[in-house]
Amino acid sequence: MFRSFFIFLSQAHWARSFTTRFRFAWLAASRFVAGETADDAITAIRVLNAKGINATVDLLGESVTTEAEAARAAEGYLLILDKIAAHGVRSNVSIKLTQFGLDIDQNLCLRNVRRVVEKAQVTGNFVRIDMEGTPHTDRTIAVFSVLRKDAQFAGNAGLVLQAYLYRTEADLLALTEAGARLRLCKGAYNEPPDRAFPRKADVDANYVRLTRLLLDRAQTAPPADGSGRIPPLPALATHDEKMIAAAKAYAAEKRLPRKYFEFQMLYGIRRDLQELLVREGYAVRVYVPYGTSWYPYFMRRLAERPANVWFFVSNLFRR
Repeated sequence: MFRSFFIFLSQAHWARSFTTRFRFAWLAASRFVAGETADDAITAIRVLNAKGINATVDLLGESVTTEAEAARAAEGYLLILDKIAAHGVRSNVSIKLTQFGLDIDQNLCLRNVRRVVEKAQVTGNFVRIDMEGTPHTDRTIAVFSVLRKDAQFAGNAGLVLQAYLYRTEADLLALTEAGARLRLCKGAYNEPPDRAFPRKADVDANYVRLTRLLLDRAQTAPPADGSGRIPPLPALATHDEKMIAAAKAYAAEKRLPRKYFEFQMLYGIRRDLQELLVREGYAVRVYVPYGTSWYPYFMRRLAERPANVWFFVSNLFRR
């Protein structure tokens, strides 16, 4: 109920209008958000890189309703890709398709995404397509699949799958068969029990099962670009130390090099664990969000971390 409540707030316009009136709301959100501009994001990435941590940067925004908003999102990503190249920081980008017009027209969305993937190819970078709620799952996979059919872009785009969905094992098998580069996360949306595991214990068990499957499949999957040069890199997105320990143990059992796969975490969460994994020789990448549309993202972070809520609320009404 707690998690569902904050996910509901993330989508409520009245709650957004009320909360964002308070300066402390942004101060609290800035724990999880690098800033409001592309330059803020570059500064945050530099700090991470200095600690041996790579990044994936996300221009916040989703569920746009006009073609102009979708075009502006694409322009924002072209800008950040140019800045990443100009500053020489180690970061790729993550995108949400509803920000690129998926709810307006799938072909419009594809045209906008193609512009970003083209820029990534020119600048030697990579685009990760985030997975949103289940109303968008099939369409997200469809857009990704069209991109992958273009040999020009096959090595420059990857996808996210969510362990809390029943369907994910079948999706993982099909996508790894095609050599797709995947990130596995637990999932951060409010899904009905006919689509997703309702119990955390079941989600955790599925995450471990899918982690093993992803590591196994990535060893034998075709190269991502068909050339033999860019193998799919399994990415495991979690802050859960039990999930991390399970991945480490399985990789050790299979004698996989520690740089063979990548742990991914969110900006501002478990910095101590991020740095520990780097010291242990694992590849780590941090998801760095920025932009003015930070409210929905912030609410989802509160939904995932109950300990942050009292800190936020107590300070909000103190000011």
